[in-house]
Amino acid sequence: MGNSGEAVRVAGLRVERGGRTIIDGLDVAVPAGQVVGLLGPSGSGKTTLLRAVVGVQARVTGEVTVLGEPAGAPGLRRRVGYVTQAASVYTDLTVVQNLRYFAQLAGLPHAGAEAAVRRAVTAVDLGGHAKQRVGTLSGGERSRVSLAAALVGDPELLVLDEPTVGLDPVLRRDLWAMFRRLAAEGRTLLVSSHVMDEATQCDRLLLLRDGALVADTTPAELLTTTGAPDAERAFLALIDQQAATSGSTSGPAAGEGSR
Repeated sequence: MGNSGEAVRVAGLRVERGGRTIIDGLDVAVPAGQVVGLLGPSGSGKTTLLRAVVGVQARVTGEVTVLGEPAGAPGLRRRVGYVTQAASVYTDLTVVQNLRYFAQLAGLPHAGAEAAVRRAVTAVDLGGHAKQRVGTLSGGERSRVSLAAALVGDPELLVLDEPTVGLDPVLRRDLWAMFRRLAAEGRTLLVSSHVMDEATQCDRLLLLRDGALVADTTPAELLTTTGAPDAERAFLALIDQQAATSGSTSGPAAGEGSR
């Protein structure tokens, strides 16, 4: 897989929902071959942006280009893997049965599908659970099954919405190690989170608040420019700087849940 240029380019993105503007005029780029963290507080527009990138968000204006094609284009079906915050696998099926189903959805031929299922199971370290029903697995293992379902088509871009939410620190650490391995293979990962300490796991950070881009930076640059000791306080420092400039009050704390 190549890792040069941009995997995603968003220009003038505007999204409305329920008569309210969620994102207004957003411009952002996701470099290829990197783990890019999309972080921000509740209501910042992270999930909406991810849905726009995948091509499933309604009432979108502006341009969203993914791997050189318009977001949601048929040619992207196997090139983009999407893991939603809600479970996307079937608890009454085994791991392998789930992955065979998603391989069919990806349009893989039977022979290729079996090989793809084996690769996906290996990639997420679930070889010992391949024939278990998903309903019998732990929360962390189910998260890995969802990731495997997104990987079965061998995508170039993985879009992950809060993949570590509700997991304990050990499971979060293990998932992030897996994300780094996937990126090392040449994939691009766009990962949303409201857990600010996960910022250090990323190559690049996109910080959102109220549907606007607060910063497009690296973890090291974020700490250097704000002088803060950690990512959460750095984010709050940026919000305070914005408030001082605009005269507005600061919004919700960076550690709150996000959609």
